[in-house]
Amino acid sequence: MFSSKMVVLSLAGLMLSATSASAQAAAHSGMKMDKTIVDVAVENGSFNTLVTALKAADLVGALSGKGPFTVFAPTDAAFAKLPAGTIDALLKDPKKLASILTYHVVSGKVMAADVIKGNGAKPATLNGAALDITVKGGKVYVNGAQVTTADVVGSNGVIHVIDAVVLPPAAK
Repeated sequence: MFSSKMVVLSLAGLMLSATSASAQAAAHSGMKMDKTIVDVAVENGSFNTLVTALKAADLVGALSGKGPFTVFAPTDAAFAKLPAGTIDALLKDPKKLASILTYHVVSGKVMAADVIKGNGAKPATLNGAALDITVKGGKVYVNGAQVTTADVVGSNGVIHVIDAVVLPPAAK
């Protein structure tokens, strides 16, 4: 079992690599660090399904607003794990889609170091339901989905990349 110091060191390394990667990408692309979290997601290229879903649920404007927001963002690969036809069905049901997407968003800018301090926390999402944040073996999980990259910063918040789509209690 990892000690709390090892967990903090592990996440610190994850945070540094994510921050460094974001900074390097910005430096190489000429990108300014004043992009919203939606802009960052669009430019990343790993969140095409998420961006399409945000558009279908009419949430792009809201998540491009002042914030700050913390988004636990599933990648395209995470969405691909859903049963066949799920994404198409959700795109045709904007209300249900919005409920699922807002379940991935917490009000405020919650950095990885804050997540570590809040092991076992159950923050309320914009959906109204709570997430279950846990740290196990030096890794952070949100409702069982692993945070694979932390602290991707935008001008109005932060993205933590997760490896699965998490569903609110009513959407299961």
